[in-house]
Amino acid sequence: MRVAAVIPAYKEKGRIGDVVRAMLQRADRVFVVDDGSGDGTGAEARVAGAEVLTHALNRGQGAALRTGVDAALEDGADVIVHVDADGQHDPDAVPALLAPIRAGDADIVLGSRFMGVNAEGMPASRRALLWAARQFSSGVLGITRTLTDPTNGMRAMTAAAARDIDFRQDRMAHCTEILRLISHSRWLARTREVPVKVRYTADTLAKGQKAGDAFKVVWQMVIGSFND
Repeated sequence: MRVAAVIPAYKEKGRIGDVVRAMLQRADRVFVVDDGSGDGTGAEARVAGAEVLTHALNRGQGAALRTGVDAALEDGADVIVHVDADGQHDPDAVPALLAPIRAGDADIVLGSRFMGVNAEGMPASRRALLWAARQFSSGVLGITRTLTDPTNGMRAMTAAAARDIDFRQDRMAHCTEILRLISHSRWLARTREVPVKVRYTADTLAKGQKAGDAFKVVWQMVIGSFND
């Protein structure tokens, strides 16, 4: 089973190299999409051993993820793992993500911060924001409540599922859109969640989503729903 890791990256110089090296121990190839960083992110990733694709302009994490997924599929990956570039996602969780797929029990495996594994350093405000996102996702967007972590970007998909889950949101709303597509697809019965640990630091919290960003995600999802 050929595994490719896809890492969308924006201004992650100083962190991306370690993430790439860790993922190369758990995947056959690593694709980093430098989303218009302009700070040496792409060069650092390339030195660390990644295949680097570059957006000349910043298009958003969703767009970068889509570029990387398309490249991994074209390269012949059997399974694609999505990982953030800032080091929050624990590489040791990758075998757990892959296990249900290897066993033939799933085609999509989602990481969850709310299945008995604490998120290291997660502030109470961030936890409350994520809880609110889950309520909105299930109540308004029709995402099944069995999917517990609507904004976690760590997941694995078989090539067949990745081709079918055709997300279009370019920016922050892509995580929610992916779960919405899964909830309304034949892949829901072949979807599992596994606990993953997420590490929060002052740097990653400074770069991460703020409470006000939730309104942008809502707006992007509402507008996007008219294009279904």
